[in-house]
Amino acid sequence: MFTFKNFNIADWFSFYRIAAVPILILVLWFDNKSLFTWLLLVSYCTDMIDGFLARRLKITSARGSQLDSFGDQLTFLIALVGLFTFEYNFIRENYVLILISFFPYIIQMFIAFWKYGKATAFHTYLAKLSAIIQGIFILWLLFFGPIYWLFYTMIVIGLLETIEEITLIFIYDNWVAGVKGIYWALKDKRRNLN
Repeated sequence: MFTFKNFNIADWFSFYRIAAVPILILVLWFDNKSLFTWLLLVSYCTDMIDGFLARRLKITSARGSQLDSFGDQLTFLIALVGLFTFEYNFIRENYVLILISFFPYIIQMFIAFWKYGKATAFHTYLAKLSAIIQGIFILWLLFFGPIYWLFYTMIVIGLLETIEEITLIFIYDNWVAGVKGIYWALKDKRRNLN
C-alpha cells in the first residue's frame, strides 16, 4: 500500500518538482514568462537540494533515485515547453543542434525501458555536470537571452553524458542507481569478477 509517511525529506524535494509541473503549465497558459522562470529556478534548486540531503543524511534509496530522476525528467520537459513558448525564435534558429543532442537521449530512454522496464537513475558525475550546465543555460536564456558558448558546451556535455548512460546500460545487466561513471562501473565489474 502507498503511504506518504515512508518518504524522507529528500523525497519531498523530488515531489515538489513533480507537483510544480501542473503549476508551471498553468503559468505557461497565462503566458507569464517571469513567473514561469522563477518557479523553474525553484525547481532546479530543489534538484540540487534533494541529492545533497540524501547523501548528507545517508537516506539514499533506489526509490529516492527513481523519484529524483522522474522529477528531473518532468522538470526538463516543462523547461523545453517553456523554451518553445517563450524563446521560439532561438529554438527555430538552433533546431538542428537541439535535435542532434535530443535524439540520442530518446534512444537512451528506449534502451533503458527495453532492458530495465524503467528509466535509468545512474546519477553519474557527468550527468550532474550536464544538468547544472543545462539548468544554467535554460534559466539564463529565459531571464536574459542566449549565451552561445554555454549553449554549445551544454550540447557537447549532454551528448557525452548520453553516450555514458548508454554505455552503462550495456555494462549493467540489472537496474542500478547511483553509479559515479564508466570508470567506477568497470572497477566494480572487475571487483565482482574476482
